[in-house]
Amino acid sequence: MATRTDTAKKHRRAEDGEGEYLRTLGERIRAARARRGMTRKILARDSGVSERYLAQLESGLGNISIVLLRQIARAMGLPVSDLVRDGPDRPVELTLLIQTLARLSPKDFAQARNLLTKNFGAAAEHERRHRIALIGLRGAGKSTLGMKLAKELRVPFVELDREIERESGTRLGEIFDLYGQAAYRRYERRALENVIAQYDRAVIATGGSIVSEPATFDLLLSACYTIWLSAVPEEHMNRVIAQGDYRPMADNEAAMDDLRRILDGRNALYGKADATVATTGKTVEQSYGELRSLIRS
Repeated sequence: MATRTDTAKKHRRAEDGEGEYLRTLGERIRAARARRGMTRKILARDSGVSERYLAQLESGLGNISIVLLRQIARAMGLPVSDLVRDGPDRPVELTLLIQTLARLSPKDFAQARNLLTKNFGAAAEHERRHRIALIGLRGAGKSTLGMKLAKELRVPFVELDREIERESGTRLGEIFDLYGQAAYRRYERRALENVIAQYDRAVIATGGSIVSEPATFDLLLSACYTIWLSAVPEEHMNRVIAQGDYRPMADNEAAMDDLRRILDGRNALYGKADATVATTGKTVEQSYGELRSLIRS
């Protein structure tokens, strides 16, 4: 049980973190204003935020509302995200590159990413094929098909969820309860880095949400040959229940709506995989036959 001393220490750490963030935010606003040659008086006029309050904010003493911060960002011609993000400022080259990419049409994005990946990131496809990663929602068959494939290829089968538990020293569900989603994402990234460093050849079953973390998903795409095991929402639901998890039945209609929304939101990301195996309406053997043929090709 936490003591009053422990609680007080946590509060102090939180306050220290908030104070540091506010100082960083103030410095970022002051630097952006300077780059644009704007005096504090001009920024106050253009944003509708008082000069006195801007002075407090730039000194790290102002706890600003998101609405006022949006006004300040607009007055300087910046997206709010440039001011509020954690971490150091972006290098100038990265800022310019983002502007260049922003001018591209959606059709050109894929070509631009392929060029960048080819020249600066991913290993060649024939190298990535030695490390196969299966992606998709729970119930897609990643563990079942992954174990069969690893056995046939005579390579290790790795479940990334188990590696995350090993990295964190606790069970998967407890990570969210104890530390939150941000901590889970850090453990997930570290676990993937360790797996890539440890295994030149392997079959990896990933968590369904790995595509939602851009940096981790990009690492997966760059180091592994990724295959999306796709299925319709109803099939995902039925397979989860068949595994003995009856929780979705507690409110089936709401669960199905959530599942459809998740799939709709992730389909484009899952579609970035090197290949897709559609498993809807197929037996394990039929799906495995397609997966094996895909790998052999």
